[in-house]
Amino acid sequence: MQCYRTGIFLYFLAESATMLLIGNIFEKAMKLTPEQIGTLVKQTRKAMGVTQKDLALTSGTGLRFIIELEKGKPTCQLGKVLTVMQTLGMKIDIYSPTVDLGAGYGDGSGDGSGKG
Repeated sequence: MQCYRTGIFLYFLAESATMLLIGNIFEKAMKLTPEQIGTLVKQTRKAMGVTQKDLALTSGTGLRFIIELEKGKPTCQLGKVLTVMQTLGMKIDIYSPTVDLGAGYGDGSGDGSGKG
């Protein structure tokens, strides 16, 4: 793995894999490609014993979308990708090195304004 200066922190946690993408600090990190994300989705789905068709139904997407996502199609809609990942119980934490959204952001305890 190498260090990347992207300006964005991304921590990805799934049952079978942990990936870390860190920007603006000197730590080992991996830049995830669409293919790698697709592979992680596929591995997680299979480990759970879920078919592509069932995942499509439960996540509110189409079978074709799941197939393309798992193949690493780079133009998949981000919102749908996040929905599929959430359906599988996968988690993503994103941090900005320049923006402080304040305590409670994302945990349901704040309004997300960053004003406390």
